[in-house]
Amino acid sequence: MTRRILVTGAAGRIGTALRPLLARPGRTLRLLDIAPLGPAAPGEELRQVSFTDPDALGEACRGVDAVVHLGGLSGEASWERILAANVDGTQKVLEAVRGQGVPKVVLASSIHAAGFWTRDDGVLPADVPPRPDTYYGVSKATVEALGSLYHSRFGIDVSCLRIGAFRPRPVALADLAIWLSYGDAARLVEACLAAKPPGFRLLWGISANTRRWWSLAEGEAIGYRPLDDAERFADGIPGADAFDPADPLLHRVGGGFCDMPLG
Repeated sequence: MTRRILVTGAAGRIGTALRPLLARPGRTLRLLDIAPLGPAAPGEELRQVSFTDPDALGEACRGVDAVVHLGGLSGEASWERILAANVDGTQKVLEAVRGQGVPKVVLASSIHAAGFWTRDDGVLPADVPPRPDTYYGVSKATVEALGSLYHSRFGIDVSCLRIGAFRPRPVALADLAIWLSYGDAARLVEACLAAKPPGFRLLWGISANTRRWWSLAEGEAIGYRPLDDAERFADGIPGADAFDPADPLLHRVGGGFCDMPLG
């Protein structure tokens, strides 16, 4: 078991959901965010600082066994903001990891790094080349490239998660394919933390959804066993019975992101 984990963006949507799910007896979670993190639970250490602050990052990475980097902008924004938070920020995290000798990193990427792939391309392997749909998607493709660089140069174990619709339950038609449940997200992160030998890997961050067209084989190879399927919520989603794979919102990995204005 990984004993001490630094989680960046711990006050964000994903970090907040994973915080209790990653807690284990004998494990310390060092939680970092510029936003308030609330009171510390047993086994937690709080750092209210920005992950773009190299000095604070260096201190936060000291003595940890792994970093789960969730910090950054989680949707489309101006190029300047995307570049500063998602690209430059991730490089600073990886540099702090290298400087402190942290052996393992999990990076939050996104399906939007591969948004223009379609159902016509068949079942998509997790390492399908990037086809970003937005500046946000470009930033996540760059996060993956940075992870590859730091693995190849310094031998750091890097897992990049191409995360889909992370919600308590699916709420839209597209979610029936791209949903990632809270429980499966935690199971995926734990599989990455336990993965051996060190490597660089791209993984789809989705649950075992019946209507998916993404491969889970790469995650299964490191022990990811998703237990949830969006299909059990289909009766409560309008239009589920008339699901049309040719609809651009359902046909492309990135859905509506492929059409939104850049920035």
